[in-house]
Amino acid sequence: MKIKFLGTAGARYVMATQLRSSAGIYLEVNGKKIVLDPGPGTLVRMAKSKPRISASSLDGVILTHIHLDHSGDVNALLDAITEGAKRKRGFLLAPAQAVEGEHRVVFRYLMGAVEIIKMRAGEKHLLDGIELEVSCSHVHGVETYGVKIPYEKGKLCFLVDTAFFPELPECYADCSHLVVNTVLRNCNPGIKHLCLDDVRKLAVSIKPQLLIMTHFGMNMLRAKPWERASELSRTLGLDIRAASDGMLLEI
Repeated sequence: MKIKFLGTAGARYVMATQLRSSAGIYLEVNGKKIVLDPGPGTLVRMAKSKPRISASSLDGVILTHIHLDHSGDVNALLDAITEGAKRKRGFLLAPAQAVEGEHRVVFRYLMGAVEIIKMRAGEKHLLDGIELEVSCSHVHGVETYGVKIPYEKGKLCFLVDTAFFPELPECYADCSHLVVNTVLRNCNPGIKHLCLDDVRKLAVSIKPQLLIMTHFGMNMLRAKPWERASELSRTLGLDIRAASDGMLLEI
């Protein structure tokens, strides 16, 4: 299993300025190719990746919620997968809000060309030979879910945007490898994102084999997330890292 962080930008200012790329996360699981949360610039980052990642070779897209920094390139990728909706191919795992109603982000012409699976909390799906689990519902203002990918010796989990809530550690308690969207350095009750102290609480409770912070806001970038990750590792005795644009992880 391979994970490539095409981008690590979190929040709108970092996305708009591209201080970090707002591209998504590329996954290779059991020979299948998936992109998680393709924000603006994902298509370009894939084309410039070394080795190059062909958008038309993707097997699926996972969209955790509709916010622009997560969904900006979703239609570009689905168009490439389906050859402009001329070929029925691939899958999209996404909240219902992404594909129906006034806030939908997926274009209508693509709807019939790709298999669409609507996320529901706790459900498990076998898609193209890959087992995917939907987490509990997050607290983020729009319909939002994390994703878990079981493998032989553990479970890779993506804990995406949310405010901290008491049940959150239990929701991800079974994760051996945990990727956490860490937008804030300091907690702010008015902003529905996780902060460094939230990551500390999650790490202490879950004790994952590896925890990777990503999706950084401006204050986190100013705080040098690689130094904050190193500090947490020393303090807690756990393997905690900060993702960087282009970082590759193999499990």
